[in-house]
Amino acid sequence: MDIIDSHCHVLSEDTAAYPLAPLGGKQSVWAAERPVTADGLLARMDTVGIARAVLVQATTAYGYDNSYVVDSARRHPDRFAAVGTVDPLAEGAADGLRSATDKGLAGVRLFTNGSTVSEQGLWFAEAATDPFWAAAAETGIPVCLQLKLGEDTTPVLVDLLERHPRAVILLDHCGYPDVSGDLATAAEPLVALATNPGLHLKLTHRTLEGLDAAGASAGEFLNPVVSAFGSDRIAWGSNCPAAAQPLDELFALAGRVLSVVSEDARQDILGNTARRLYPTLAPS
Repeated sequence: MDIIDSHCHVLSEDTAAYPLAPLGGKQSVWAAERPVTADGLLARMDTVGIARAVLVQATTAYGYDNSYVVDSARRHPDRFAAVGTVDPLAEGAADGLRSATDKGLAGVRLFTNGSTVSEQGLWFAEAATDPFWAAAAETGIPVCLQLKLGEDTTPVLVDLLERHPRAVILLDHCGYPDVSGDLATAAEPLVALATNPGLHLKLTHRTLEGLDAAGASAGEFLNPVVSAFGSDRIAWGSNCPAAAQPLDELFALAGRVLSVVSEDARQDILGNTARRLYPTLAPS
């Protein structure tokens, strides 16, 4: 199986060439304490047996400066695809998106919630972002969305999906479902969103850890979600090195949890979906 990791972060040791400029002026703990360079990530991937990876902009280190992920993908086009961060509210955001893809981005990410963003932002769906979303739909470029689903956020996402049904959105960390309790109940909000054909899920350790703790019961969450979305709309990502565990443990975690789904579904989640979303990752 040709494994593709759809969610990794890299940071350069050369802060002169790639100066730190985290969003909000606050660097994330992982970026400060356990960074990994692109070459370091390649070494880890080779040890684990991961063929290719998507480099997702470390917004909590570089903000909107996508230079390092783009340069890393250019140096290793057979191994990496670059996903950068943009501001969809900026003037000329649609043209900026097209320009960014021309310069090497295979996808973009909107960071609305996370370690350095204390409150969930809903700016990603404001009317002023419509030109950006229209351009994303036109170009077919995947937009990773860091968003925690909930009573306030899910309706906003649904409205966005209805306004831009052709946009391809990859929901980071599956929208942070609570898999610490009843798993069937945790699956319901995601299953309800599956009717939107452009919405995809990124399955990372943030969901997999809780499912792993549930053992064989993990299927109570995974089976309805996979059935509703189809495995071709779900991609695995390690979140290395933001995740505290080493890459081999993160990959083993995915393997254990995904043992409850079919082999075809595993192949999609561990590679085929990412390869379709980021065609440059297809084997030459």
